[in-house]
Formats: sequence, structure tokens, C-alpha cells
Amino acid sequence: METQNNQIEQESQAHERLTQERVKKGTVYVAIISVTMMFLGLSSAYIVSAGDSFWVKFPMPAFFWISTAAIVVSSLTFELAIALMKKGQSSAAKTLVLITTLLGLFFAYSQFKGYGQLVDKGAYVVNRIMVSNGRYGDYFEIRQGNDLLEVNGNSFMKKGQVLNAQDQKSLEEFASLFTKAADSSSVGKIDFPNYGKDFTLIYRYEPLLLIDGILHREDSTQIQLTDWLRLREMMIHVASGRGDFFVKGDYGKDFQLYYGGEPIQYEKRKLFYKNKPLSRGLQLKLYDSKDNATSYLYILTFLHLLHILATLFYMIAFTKRTYGNEFSESNTLGMRATAIFWHFLGALWLYLLLFLLFVH
Repeated sequence: METQNNQIEQESQAHERLTQERVKKGTVYVAIISVTMMFLGLSSAYIVSAGDSFWVKFPMPAFFWISTAAIVVSSLTFELAIALMKKGQSSAAKTLVLITTLLGLFFAYSQFKGYGQLVDKGAYVVNRIMVSNGRYGDYFEIRQGNDLLEVNGNSFMKKGQVLNAQDQKSLEEFASLFTKAADSSSVGKIDFPNYGKDFTLIYRYEPLLLIDGILHREDSTQIQLTDWLRLREMMIHVASGRGDFFVKGDYGKDFQLYYGGEPIQYEKRKLFYKNKPLSRGLQLKLYDSKDNATSYLYILTFLHLLHILATLFYMIAFTKRTYGNEFSESNTLGMRATAIFWHFLGALWLYLLLFLLFVH
């Protein structure tokens, strides 16, 4: 009779564990389906938006690849932890669970470092593609000594050569004098003792004179507020190292512009589409276009990172539970359910990386 009761109790416990496993796995699968639908919707929106828009493409930040390695290894350590726990090697399993959590934290750290690399290259969440207002050469140019500076892409050049680091730094320091807020009481005022020797401003082919600390045209007319605001806007770009594009680097090497899936060629500050000069209508559209490609990159990757961060809070608590001997050789249900979602987040990142790699 006692043996029969023990058997019934064991069967009841097994049935209860099976029911718990189904419930927990069911909850995980519902969460996975919900997250998958959201990212599939965003991926579709990305592709649709790119169809009739100007799209900026550039290589993924190096830290995104580092974070990829971290999350792939973390899945392997998690699986190994479960396998060792089933074999009764709880001490080694606990260590691997801790390593998994640390790798997850390192993934998040690497992602933020990747965003820093994007910002360093001028790729912001909300940004324009090309400089239109305050474009160098539209109204103003800069002369260094006796040489007029030119722009090609994002490079400032003198005598056909890109400025060296020292000259570029001096140019940006000069430009920064104009980046403060301008009002009617400060129009034309600059404090630059070496004006005319180091740098001279050219307004519509005529040099501006600095008289008593205020910029004047050659006919002694003080620069007007409208032109002062135009100059300030141009100097904001110059101080930031921007020429024609907001994304930094060399066109065609560090980034490339596309329209309707076809590459845009850039040569001597002119744009070409399918080997023909970009039409006036497309030029106006481009000057008014925002960098939606980079915005989507931030949205997709940051939403994934938010899911990782939320799961990491759980993983930290999960690690404490593991070290509290909550799991054993005969009880790995919670580990398996947690691992399923962690693997899913890793697979989702691989999908996003490949999607952005081949589409972005």
C-alpha cells in the first residue's frame, strides 16, 4: 500500500512538473511570437521606406561585431550549464550561468560603445543627409593665407590637397568663433587678432574686412543680420568637420548614398544617378531628406537592446537563484525556459545584424 502511494505521489509530481513546464514554455513562446511580429513589422517598414527614398549605407560599427561574438558565446555557455546541471555537476553549471550573465552585460556594453562609434562618424538618430542650409561656397568661402579653401565631400582642401591635421584644427577653431548665438547686437563681431593673416572670409568673391572687430564688405558696409546668420550656420558645419554630408568620412569608402536601390555617384560636389547628373527635382528632394536609414538602424538595434536589458535584470536574479541551489539534476525546468528566450534574443540579434548588413 505504501509503495502504491509513493508511486501515485511520484506520478502526481511528474504530472505537476510537466504541467509547469508546458505553462512556462507556453508563456515564453507567446513572448517570442509577440517580439518576432514586432520586429518583422519594423523590417517590412524599413524595406518599404527605402523603396523611394535616399538611403545612406555604411559598415556596421566594430563593437556591433564584438557584441555578436559575446551573445553567441553566451548561448553556448548557457546550454553547457544546463547539460552539466543534468549530470549533477552543479558547481560548474553555476559558474557557466554566471559567465552567461556577464557575457550578456558585455553585449549591452558593446552595443553602447557601438552607438558611440556611430555618433563619432556623424550618424545620429535624427539627422539630415546633406548640408543644404549653410552649405560651404553658396554665400561664403574661407581663404587660408593666400589660398582659397575648397570642399570635396567632407574634406577641406588647399591647392588640391586635403588639409593636414594642424590646418584642419586651426580651421575648426576659427569656425568655432562664429557658432555662438547671434543677435542684432553681435552682428559681425568676432575676436580674431590674426584675421586676414591666418584666415579671411570671402563673401561672393570679395574678401570681408575686419574693422574695429566687426566684419565689413569692401565698400565699408557692415555685414547684415541675414548674411551673418548664413555665415554662422556655415561655420557650425565647418567647426564640426562637415562639408557636403552629415555622415563623416570619405564618400564611396566610409559611406554611400543610394536612391531606389541604385548607388549615387559623387564627384567634385556634384551628384550623379545612373551615370547622369541628378535632376533638379531629386536634388531638392535630397536636400530636404532626413537620414531615415540610420534612424531605422538605431530603432531596430535599440529595441533589441531594451529586450536584452530587461532580460538581464531577470538573468541577474536567475543567477542568484542558481547559486541558491534552486536547480538540481532533476529540476532544470526554469533553466530550460530561460535559455529558450535567451537563445531567441541571440538569434534575433543575428537576424537584425544580417538584415542591416545586406539591406543597410
